[in-house]
Amino acid sequence: MTLRPFRSVCLDVTRLVSRVGAGPRTGIDRVEYAYLRELLSRTPPLFGLARTSTGFVLLNQYGLRALRARIDGTEPWGSDDFEAKLSRRVSPSRRRAEADLRRFAVARSRKGGLSDLLALHLPAGALYLNTGHSNLDGTVFSAIRRVKDARSVVLVHDTIPLRRPDLQRPGTVARFDEKMSAVAEGADIVICSTEAERGHIEREIQRRGGRPKFVTAPLGIDVPVPGPFVQVAPPDGPFFAVVGTIEPRKNLQLLIRIWNRLADELRPSRVPGLCIIGRRGWEAPGTLACLDALKARCSEVREYSALDDGTKGAIVSKARALLFPTLDEGFGLPPLEALALGTPVVCSDLRVFRETMGNAPVYADPADMYHWIGVVRDLAGDGDAMRADVRSRTQGLVLPTWQAHINRVLSTIP
Repeated sequence: MTLRPFRSVCLDVTRLVSRVGAGPRTGIDRVEYAYLRELLSRTPPLFGLARTSTGFVLLNQYGLRALRARIDGTEPWGSDDFEAKLSRRVSPSRRRAEADLRRFAVARSRKGGLSDLLALHLPAGALYLNTGHSNLDGTVFSAIRRVKDARSVVLVHDTIPLRRPDLQRPGTVARFDEKMSAVAEGADIVICSTEAERGHIEREIQRRGGRPKFVTAPLGIDVPVPGPFVQVAPPDGPFFAVVGTIEPRKNLQLLIRIWNRLADELRPSRVPGLCIIGRRGWEAPGTLACLDALKARCSEVREYSALDDGTKGAIVSKARALLFPTLDEGFGLPPLEALALGTPVVCSDLRVFRETMGNAPVYADPADMYHWIGVVRDLAGDGDAMRADVRSRTQGLVLPTWQAHINRVLSTIP
């Protein structure tokens, strides 16, 4: 599928640029990258907008290809320019990235000049696509409205900061509330990744007076290609994997309690391994201290903060199951990626997972430690029948693709 010939797209790549040098891409970063990759493979005119520490830059398709090559590591980032040398509040990696953006840009402006920049350089009827929750403010939406017949399309991943403020770091709720108010005022179309999340998003935007068109399009997944165990070696015996940033919402505390209980009840050689894949985000110091204590107690509990995709895929593919005891989720890429690798999934019984994965996972209440222990014991031991049953559940499950996601989004835009 292609867009109509007159329709150009302007993809906001601010989040990708802001994450340069910050380690492996997390969920929202991966979504923005997938949009960049997929749109570069299509024929309509493509632009990219990024906010830097010194203002805005507009890239054409050539500039976006150069940006992707540097994100992928196939081309090196350049050196600082004069403006980068003055940007001491950002990391050296991001300074080099922003310097390259200025070199690639077809146009630049200070914050106050964005309206003139877009009105001059974006074709009429352009779509502004924001998938990374960056630049969701009145400045950008007002500037897009200056372009004749342009439309603003925003992917809202979830409203968890508003419905679960107890799981957020300080300041997050207020900032997210401001972003949702800007979306309500400025977005013409809002993309939702699931029907479960769409209900929450519609309520939040409509109560702020917004009346955009809503589109539900399941996110795609990139099936990991397992590589060799070069960076790390997996545990010797049966082991489980958990993937995601360490933060309260991901509920790692439950797994820490489970593994301490297993260590109390079993001989050391019988305690299954646990591979925790993800950087430390924000978390109560007590939980991180408990994690460090568990790692000291159980040598087969391992934490990996910066694995490449091949090594992560290798670990997940060899695991008895992916454990995902999250307390809330907007979509959940890791469980679907695990299923794509043929790895069983044990996850929280949330409506969003029932929608995206059907009966494929083993569902468990994230507050029921004893149920989780029973499932872990069965899968780690001689529970061949249970493992076969779990794997059989994936038969007939259609895994979502990025091509289908973007086709769905673009086909619903008038």
